[in-house]
Amino acid sequence: MQAELWRIIKEEIAIWRVGALPGMAVIAMVIITRLSGYMQSLEWLAFDNFLRLRPAETIDERVVIIGINEEDIRSVGTYPIPDREIAVLLRKLNSLAPRVIGLDIIRDLAVEPGYTELVSAFKDIKNLVAIEKVLPEKIAPPPTLPPEQVCFADQIIDADGKLRRSLLATPTEQGYKFSLSVCLAKTYLAKQGYTLENGIRDPQALRFGNIELPRFFPNSGGYVRTDAGGVQVLLNFRSGQKRFRILSLNDIKNGKYQPQWIRDRIVIIGITAPSVKDFITTSAVVSIRPAQGRVYGVEVQAHASSAIISAVLDSRPLLNSWADCWEYAWIISWGVLGIAFARLTKSPWRNLVAVVIASTILIAVSYLFLLYWGLWVPLVPAILVLNLNGIAMTALYQYDQALRSRIEARQALIERTFETIHNGPLQTLAKALKTIREQDLSSEELLPAVEKELEKLNYELRGIYEFLQREPLTQDRSLYLGNGLLLNLQDPIHTVLYQVYDHTLQREFSCFSTLRVKIVTFDPIDDHLSIEQKRGLCRFLEEALCNVGKHATGVTRLVVSCTQNEGWYTLKIIDDGLGSISAKEGRGTQQFRNLARQLRGKFTRSPLSPRGTLCELSWPVAKFGFW
Repeated sequence: MQAELWRIIKEEIAIWRVGALPGMAVIAMVIITRLSGYMQSLEWLAFDNFLRLRPAETIDERVVIIGINEEDIRSVGTYPIPDREIAVLLRKLNSLAPRVIGLDIIRDLAVEPGYTELVSAFKDIKNLVAIEKVLPEKIAPPPTLPPEQVCFADQIIDADGKLRRSLLATPTEQGYKFSLSVCLAKTYLAKQGYTLENGIRDPQALRFGNIELPRFFPNSGGYVRTDAGGVQVLLNFRSGQKRFRILSLNDIKNGKYQPQWIRDRIVIIGITAPSVKDFITTSAVVSIRPAQGRVYGVEVQAHASSAIISAVLDSRPLLNSWADCWEYAWIISWGVLGIAFARLTKSPWRNLVAVVIASTILIAVSYLFLLYWGLWVPLVPAILVLNLNGIAMTALYQYDQALRSRIEARQALIERTFETIHNGPLQTLAKALKTIREQDLSSEELLPAVEKELEKLNYELRGIYEFLQREPLTQDRSLYLGNGLLLNLQDPIHTVLYQVYDHTLQREFSCFSTLRVKIVTFDPIDDHLSIEQKRGLCRFLEEALCNVGKHATGVTRLVVSCTQNEGWYTLKIIDDGLGSISAKEGRGTQQFRNLARQLRGKFTRSPLSPRGTLCELSWPVAKFGFW
C-alpha cells in the first residue's frame, strides 16, 4: 500500500513539474520586469483608478479654502493681487477666529499698494503661516515673518507629471523645515492636545500622539528606486466631487458666508484662477474644470492637511504599503495559484472561468485593502502572473496530458496485443515445444505433429493481425480469443466469462482430454466494471484454464465459478490435477496481481491437498458506482 501511495505521489510530482518549472520562470520574469521599473506606470495607473473609484466622502468642514478666482482678479483689476487686498482679507478672516490661517501665495516681494499694511497684518496675526519654496529653486518667504510662521509649499511630481506624494519635511541650509500642511495640522491639533514628535517604529517618521505617518520609501507600493529624500508620505486625497468648502475673495468682501464656517477652522488662502496656472496634475480625484486632470495648489494643501488631522482625529487610514519581501510573497502566491488552476482544471473553458473569477477576486481584494486599510498592494504583477500561468500553463498541461494519453494508449495496445499473443500463439508454440521435448516420436511421426502446430500458429498470428487492423473503437470494446472469435466486452460480464470458458476448453490441450466432471457457475453480476477491468477478468480466466490444460496432469474434475458472497465477488478455478506451482512468477501471474490492485481485491494461487490447484481472484462489490 505504501509503495502504491509513493508511486502515485511521484507521478503527481512529475505532472506538477511540467507546469511548475516554466510557471516559476514566468513569475521570476515578471518580478525582474517589476524590479527594472517597466511596470511602474501601470501600477501607478491602477493605484490612481482605485483612489478615484472610492465612494464619495463628506466635506471636511475643518478645512476651508479661500480661492482667489478669475472673477476676483477682474474685480481687483490687476494681478498679482496687491498687498492691501491680502492684508484686508487676512484681518477680516482673523476677526472670525479661525484656528490657523495658511497663506499659500508667494509674497517675497512687495506688491504695491499696501505693503506696509500687509507687514502690519503679519505682525498682528500670530496664527498665520505663510510659504516659501526650498526645492529645487528657492523663493524666499515674506521678509517680516518670523521663521516659526514660515513653511515650504514644495510638491514632488512623479515621472509621469502627476502628484501622488506629499513632502512633509526636509533638511535645508537654514535647518530642518516642515511643509505648510504639517504646520497647519500641527497648529490645529495642538488645541486637541497633540504635539508633533518623531516616530516610534520609524524614528525618522512624524507622529501625532499614537498616529505615526507612514514614511515613503524608494520602493513603496509600485515605485521603483525612487528618490525618497526628506520625509515623504503617499498623499491620501479626499474622494468625492465636493471635498472642502471653497469661498472666493468676493464672498468674504460681500459677507456671503456664515461665521461658523470660519471659526475654529483651518483656513487656506490660495489661487483658483486657471489663468494663473497654479495647479498640479493628478488622476486620484475628480478633476477641476475646465482643466481636466488638475487640482489647484491650494486644494493640494487642503488635502494634505485634511489627511493628517483626519488620521489623528477620525482614524481615517493613511496610505502605506508592505515591505518588499511581503509584496513579492504576494506576487509569487498568485503565480502559484495560476499554476494550480492550470493543473487542476480539466478543460480550457473551466480554466478560463477559474482565472477570470480569481482575477476578479484579486482586483476586489486589492481595492478593499486600499479602501479600508489604506494598503497599496501590487495588483499589476500579481494579475499578470495569475493570468500568464493560469492560461499559458494550461496549454502546456493539456499538451502533456495528450502526450501521456497517447503513450498510455500505445502501452495499453502493446499490453493487449501481448496478452492476445500470450494466450494464443505462445500457448500453441509451448505445446509444440512440449511435443518435441517430451514425446518419444520418430522423425516421420514428429514432423506432421509439429507442422500441424506451426500451421495453427500461423493461423492465429494472422488472426491477431486482422484484429489489429480493425478500427480502434472496435479493438477497445472487443476481446479477441483466436479462431476469429471476437467477444463484445459491453455484454454482461457473466455472459462474456462463459464464452471465454467455453472457447478455452475447446482448445487442444493434452490435460483437457482426461476431464470427466465440469462444474460451471457464473452468477449474474450487477457490476460497475470498466471495459479494461472486464478484459482483465476474461484474460485471467483464460490464462487459468490454459494452465490447467497444460500442467494439471491427470485432471478429472474442474470447477469454475463466479459468485457473490458477503460483499465480495470471487472468480475461482479449482482442479484436481497434479500441476505444479513455480516459485518464479511468470508474466501471467504479474498481470493477475496488477488486476487485483486495480479492483482493490486480492489474487491467490495455491496447491490443494491431496492434489489439485486453486486459482482465485476476489474483489469488493461496488457501491454507488465507486470502488
